[in-house]
Amino acid sequence: MSTKKIKRALVSVYYKENLDVILKELHLQGVELLSTGGTYEYITGLGIPARKVEDLTSYPSILGGRVKTLHPRIFGGILARRGHLQDMQQLEEYGIPEIDLVIVDLYPFEKTVAAGATPDEIIEKIDIGGISLIRAAAKNFEDVLIVPSSGFYPQLLELLKDKNGETDLEDRRRFAGWAFMVSSHYDNAIFKYFDKDSPSGVFKESVLSSSLLRYGENPHQQGVFHGDLSDIFVQLHGKAISYNNLVDIDAAISLLSDFEETAFVIIKHTNPCGVAVRSTLRQSYLDALAGDPVSAFGGILAANRPIDQDTAEEINKLFFEILIAPGYEKNALEQLVSKKNRIILQAKPYQLPGRQFKSVLNGIIGQDRDLKKETYEDLKTVTRLEPTLEEKENLLFANIVVKHTKSNAIVLANNKQLLGSGVGQTSRVDALKQAVEKAKTFGFSLKGAVMASDAFFPFADCVEIAHREGIDAIIEPGGSIRDEESVRYCDENGMRMVFTGFRHFKH
Repeated sequence: MSTKKIKRALVSVYYKENLDVILKELHLQGVELLSTGGTYEYITGLGIPARKVEDLTSYPSILGGRVKTLHPRIFGGILARRGHLQDMQQLEEYGIPEIDLVIVDLYPFEKTVAAGATPDEIIEKIDIGGISLIRAAAKNFEDVLIVPSSGFYPQLLELLKDKNGETDLEDRRRFAGWAFMVSSHYDNAIFKYFDKDSPSGVFKESVLSSSLLRYGENPHQQGVFHGDLSDIFVQLHGKAISYNNLVDIDAAISLLSDFEETAFVIIKHTNPCGVAVRSTLRQSYLDALAGDPVSAFGGILAANRPIDQDTAEEINKLFFEILIAPGYEKNALEQLVSKKNRIILQAKPYQLPGRQFKSVLNGIIGQDRDLKKETYEDLKTVTRLEPTLEEKENLLFANIVVKHTKSNAIVLANNKQLLGSGVGQTSRVDALKQAVEKAKTFGFSLKGAVMASDAFFPFADCVEIAHREGIDAIIEPGGSIRDEESVRYCDENGMRMVFTGFRHFKH
């Protein structure tokens, strides 16, 4: 019979929040409750009768609470197949009661690790009894309903009320699936804790939350986000965020994280098309926009300071997809939400993950995130003339921007403003030509500007082109067998060049 009445429930949980509603409903429906330790005290404290597991097993909780429910009289009642004659005869022979519902909330292992607990404290938060109860009840979903965490209390309460304490096979199978999701995630967290010091090379990731997206990169592709966006930002206004939006938001936040001064960035298809650092946010925005007002149309805007009313007035003149900032003045927000589809996000303090992953072919590649941010100490002058302090500031600014630009990439900048960039080109010369054309298109003079390259120059041709356009200072990783040709040309023409020793390819 697929429909079964819940007559007896075992409750063993760590967190008790919102459990009272479930317990009261079970009591109302005449369900006998079994429990242990703190959960038993909580149940009886509500005035609801319960039976101690110790009274059933005739064994107390031992080893400092490590062993409470691990007993045949508990697991027999969970694992017994109700339609299996021999199983039922054994239950009767050993006086083992059937258990129809198991409610578990595991020790908070991940939270304990994240809180910086000691190794001993972390080990003690590896749940043994709870995880065993989950697996046993889920395995026997033909007869038993398993609730594997407090996150599923709402679904249980709905089920209890709608079906008056009865469950069918579809219900139990659905909850069993959730149970193995919870248990596998829990085991994965434990594995990663032990694996971090001596990596095994095994790829294991588990993300419990996910959101369906409108579609993938294109309307004919399905899209989904695995993760919890509420850790990163709060959406204050606008339509649902798309797959492409998320990719661009990631690019914007990554770029902005490298700036400490008041900065504004504009992203289009993951590439910076406007970046500026100024004393005021309004001027940062205006100068970022000036870098490429055509590409900024429909772009992703991001600031590392709260949006004030003056800045909002300027931003409001532009058609854009998304605006990201750590805060908004009240009057500024009122202006910005005037268009219903604009996505307005308030960023939270967040540290980007140290690892990145990408699916390729029939597997996954992983790497450390490029967190290298060059400083003055990284600049090695390789020409006779050394860049001025102002040039060094601009070189470091340009180097940040080129680091976040698709390869092959060239960035031209001056006065901490992006003047032009060449992105995703198949040759570095093409990238430079594109950057020069961009700058000139929007009325910038390149005299006194600086150039940044994400990788070394294989020949001196880019240096020669830069010089003809009036560029005097260059930053690049170095490392070409023909570095000397580029350095020689700079020396012969009064240019300054620094090597960083760090390449910043981005694909």
